[in-house]
Amino acid sequence: MVPSHTVENYLKAIFQAQIALAEPEGLVPMGQLATALGVVPGTATTMVKALADAGLARYEPYAGVRLTAAGEKLAALVLRRHRLVELFLVKVMGMSWTEVHDEAENLEHAVSDRLIDRIDEMLGRPAVDPHGDPIPDPEGTVPMPDYDSLLTCPLDAPMTISRVSDQDREFLQFAELHELRPGDVVRVEERNPAGDSVLLRGRNDRRVTIGARAASKVLVRTAKVIVFFLLSSGLALAQTPAPAAEPFKIADNSFLVEEAFNQPDGVFQNIFGAVRVQGEWAAAFTQEWPVGSQAHQFSYTLPWLDAGDHRGLGDVLIHYRYQATVEGPGRPAFSPRISLVLPTGSVSRGLGSGSAGLQFNLPFSKQAGDFYWHGNAGTTWLPRAEAEFEQAGGPILVRRAALVSPFLAASAIYRARPMFHVMLESVVSFDESVDIAGTLRETTYTLSPGFRGGWNVGDRQIIVGFAVPFSFSSGEESTGALFYFSYELPFAR
Repeated sequence: MVPSHTVENYLKAIFQAQIALAEPEGLVPMGQLATALGVVPGTATTMVKALADAGLARYEPYAGVRLTAAGEKLAALVLRRHRLVELFLVKVMGMSWTEVHDEAENLEHAVSDRLIDRIDEMLGRPAVDPHGDPIPDPEGTVPMPDYDSLLTCPLDAPMTISRVSDQDREFLQFAELHELRPGDVVRVEERNPAGDSVLLRGRNDRRVTIGARAASKVLVRTAKVIVFFLLSSGLALAQTPAPAAEPFKIADNSFLVEEAFNQPDGVFQNIFGAVRVQGEWAAAFTQEWPVGSQAHQFSYTLPWLDAGDHRGLGDVLIHYRYQATVEGPGRPAFSPRISLVLPTGSVSRGLGSGSAGLQFNLPFSKQAGDFYWHGNAGTTWLPRAEAEFEQAGGPILVRRAALVSPFLAASAIYRARPMFHVMLESVVSFDESVDIAGTLRETTYTLSPGFRGGWNVGDRQIIVGFAVPFSFSSGEESTGALFYFSYELPFAR
């Protein structure tokens, strides 16, 4: 069977209905399929039988239909054309995301696979279309991420809108009017089952009430900034190493994994790092000073978070690090650190823990030719961390608990050129948080490839860097962009 426009429409409709089924191997009812395509059941049955004869579907009378593997691949490629055309119309042609669905319905049958591959390349191999729907790859594989909706997500927690499942133009205009587009951050404050309504708070504390049916069509994921605390506590706490046979000309500028070198006497460093994840920004400024000699180092970190209505200063950290061993033959550098956590961030705005605390880290560093290897092991202790939980029709509930959050990290840095290094950093954290019934522990894995480069200007050094951290936690994945800048200079000559 040569796929005609009608055949492709049937394949796509069956495939999308399959994805929505509760049973993984369930059948799509014929009445549901006919309604989706705007035809009578008899017409749908005739076409489905033809698809079955062609080996593209499996039809069971009085039960329903399901695509075969060959049918699923053809359907996925139709979806790929449709969603890439939508994104092209928005990104290149400047059309609104609310009006491209109908245009893509027509164009998906006219464009060739070669043109679609060129569009995909030009757009940078995007993962989702303007509505947040996943784009199948050229082999017909469709990512199937898990989402909550505004009806099922946790209350009073920042949520990033990932997908709007209804392609109807009027609904998309409704979503745009109420700032419910992919990338927007909202918080569900209350659900009213009797009134079938959901109360939301969005940007600039804007409150809006929408119906339960509309809320079910807006899919979200927790608005996490995976490397926020890593930035605020361990961002580039590493400085000039002990001399080696061929020392690195940049050796004090890791992003997530702490290096075991204190600042040399007479030199201080200013470090700024920022991460963007799922439309949110986390940033930190760290300044490091030697105290008397290289053996002792004092520093502080000022974290900043910008996540919708969660914007402001986080918990400040004050660090002390001791250069216990200097790197030598067969011996790594080792400089244990202790940090005081100050409860400067607002608990109600999701910026802080509400508790003073301590953080400990044991960093090791060792050079091997053109490679530097770094390892960390540490923990954060917050004896009276608190969290606030809003209750429908009741006062805010405040819970406190002692939290212990260990972490491990390792990195490899390759010296491609004297002032240009390729980096691979990895972190696993076992974060404990306050829950309404006690505490929860979540394990997060972060893998961050990147690079750093810079210039020596007299007795000063400027370093810039970039990385792409990939994080995995509780079955969810996120990809961010990390930006790094350092300016090191003498304060005494």
